[in-house]
Amino acid sequence: MKKRPTPVRVAFQGEPGAFSHEAVMRLAGPDSQILPCPRFEDVFTALRDSRCDAAVIPIENTLHGSVHENYDHLLNFDHHITGETNVRIVHNLIAPPGVRFKDLRRVFSHPVALNQCLHFLAANPQLERTPFYDTAGSVKMVMADGLRDAAAIASAVSAGIYGARILKKSIEDDRENHTRFFLLRRAGEAPLPAAGPPKKGWKTSLVFTTRNQPGSLFKALSAFALRDLSLTKIESRPLRGRPWEYLFYVDLLGSTGDLRVQRALGHLEELADLLRVLGSYPS
Repeated sequence: MKKRPTPVRVAFQGEPGAFSHEAVMRLAGPDSQILPCPRFEDVFTALRDSRCDAAVIPIENTLHGSVHENYDHLLNFDHHITGETNVRIVHNLIAPPGVRFKDLRRVFSHPVALNQCLHFLAANPQLERTPFYDTAGSVKMVMADGLRDAAAIASAVSAGIYGARILKKSIEDDRENHTRFFLLRRAGEAPLPAAGPPKKGWKTSLVFTTRNQPGSLFKALSAFALRDLSLTKIESRPLRGRPWEYLFYVDLLGSTGDLRVQRALGHLEELADLLRVLGSYPS
């Protein structure tokens, strides 16, 4: 009898049912074991200390931009990016079974989620907005405390996990609200088997610094332009210990297995003070 493979253990920030949990299921499969962590740094530390096989982190949102803390952690920890996915953020009003909408006086959720549902909250001024540390955590708390006058704003997955009921679906202001997530592995470890259908194309993420001289960034980016490589993102972050100097995080279309990408990286290495490839992965 063939032995079933051991499910991978994946760390993420938040409670079960958080949007990061949904990203875990997409990137590592629905049968993966989860390791919820209270902070982003705890996710990176858990992977470093081999308490999990992989980690999933949010890196940017279409409405709120980049998760800057995680860009810093990518540089400070020796992990590499092996996959990505985009999750559409659908916020739902969730309450314990039997609680009616007219009974509600309070609504709990993460501050970002509350700010993404301002139209709904303005139309229902009787609901007191109460910030909480996590979207799914707010559902967990409302259910655990048996609150009869309160609801939470969170994902549909969280309602199923904690036995709650969705009172209002999709109450977010902007339907084009998406979060991009990275799948991380320890350096030197192979990517996880693909959990979903084959993806098209590759991306490579890297970080570099340039000398503080006129035209240095232009010259660095020319390494890609001269080879017709498309950059999909460039992000600057302060360089600690060197005031008013910056790290540049770049995503480009292509794999480190491509000759053009290899030549571009070799060119950039000649110009940069620091260059580190963070990962090459299916996009």
